Amino acid sequence: MKNKKVLVMGLDCATPKIIFGDLLDRLPNIKRLIENGIAAKLHSSYPPITIPAWMVMATGKDPGQLGDYGFRYRKPEDYQTFHIANSHHIKEERVWETLEKYEKKSILVGIPPSYPPYKVNGHLVGCFITPDIKSDFTYPQSLKNEILAAVPEYQFDVSFRTEEREELLKNLYAVTESHFKAIEFLMREKEWDFFQFVEIGVDRIHHAFWKYFDREHHLYQPGNKFKDVIGNYYKFIDEKIGRLIDMAGIETTIFVVSDHGAKRMKGCFCINEWLIEKGYIVLKKYPEKVGSFEKLEVDWNKTSAWGWGGYYGRIYINKKGREKMGVIDGKDYEDFREKLKNEIENIRGPNNEKWKTIVHKPEHFYKEVKGYPPDLMVYFDDLSWRSAGTVGRKKLYLEENDTGPDDAVHDWNGIFIKYDKSNHIKNPARKIGQYNILDVRAMILREFGIQIS
Repeated sequence: MKNKKVLVMGLDCATPKIIFGDLLDRLPNIKRLIENGIAAKLHSSYPPITIPAWMVMATGKDPGQLGDYGFRYRKPEDYQTFHIANSHHIKEERVWETLEKYEKKSILVGIPPSYPPYKVNGHLVGCFITPDIKSDFTYPQSLKNEILAAVPEYQFDVSFRTEEREELLKNLYAVTESHFKAIEFLMREKEWDFFQFVEIGVDRIHHAFWKYFDREHHLYQPGNKFKDVIGNYYKFIDEKIGRLIDMAGIETTIFVVSDHGAKRMKGCFCINEWLIEKGYIVLKKYPEKVGSFEKLEVDWNKTSAWGWGGYYGRIYINKKGREKMGVIDGKDYEDFREKLKNEIENIRGPNNEKWKTIVHKPEHFYKEVKGYPPDLMVYFDDLSWRSAGTVGRKKLYLEENDTGPDDAVHDWNGIFIKYDKSNHIKNPARKIGQYNILDVRAMILREFGIQIS
């Protein structure tokens, strides 16, 4: 295993529906990997969110063990202020840190969360939460100048919740191009045993253009001018993947993975409007215009629970002894939480249709519960409906996202492809299997002859 290398290509949000189905014949390089390797659906983390899912993959730990339950986090002493999860929150050993113990060098590009940058045995470029190129976004710090010399136009992300779709598409291609230029530069110029990158553009193309692509989307318009956007972008990504396959040596095992999948968003359920309607949230004054929960005038002495929006809903209970103005006594907490869980599970859709809503109590679901988890984690209609945290519409159901254009929600299954350049598996009729995101770390380490319990 002395000369063994592993290249992990991360495509954020890449979904089996496209990779293994609708567009496979337009993706010759990915198809080559599938037909000569192993392919499977990859079940995501709970929740299936970019942060924490990539770190679940990297550590083999679930979100409870990581203490990371989504893009935002709060502390019990603060009701309406939130913080963005970043690299400092990850305390568990990542796969490249394990490899360092075996003197393996790594190159890491855009793996969420990797801002602020941190020390690695090799080179690191920050992810999409990096503020801008003025920030220190590399390790070592000197790598920043090398990246900007090689790719002066380097950027981290695009603003994808916009009605200016044509401008977004132009920017998305430019940003993605800059990422792959940097990746190729690092593959050529730096020493590495393990190389992993994550391309966030796949996620952005889904959220911004899914309703133009998916004929089953409730807002789909036949013959729309954006109908081929997602297919063309995947073809563009496939061409980039082909270049990297050619660059990788014969000793390299290639993985193509995603953190979760995507599917059409049926709409948004206004969780805080529902909690207000039920009397769980009491406002001093109902807002005159739509706004975020953080800006509401809440009577916390009379409020028993509130929620956060997102691709899944987070419910927090105003518990005495934990929150500053808690109202639910400790002895009543579990009965209250169970009652609230049952009520949420019985919420029906706008046409009184039955939903497949899943509600988890974190401590019953994770091996450990670290940090500050929500009291209840809610997947409305099995993720088909987004949770809307904003208040001001006086209604429970929205056809579109509440915080800007967004056509897709996350789905449970991402993709997994493994291809060993030195050991092809000739089986194009292979049935697509099922793996779990928690298992990927061990698979990578086994490529280097490292066995973990």
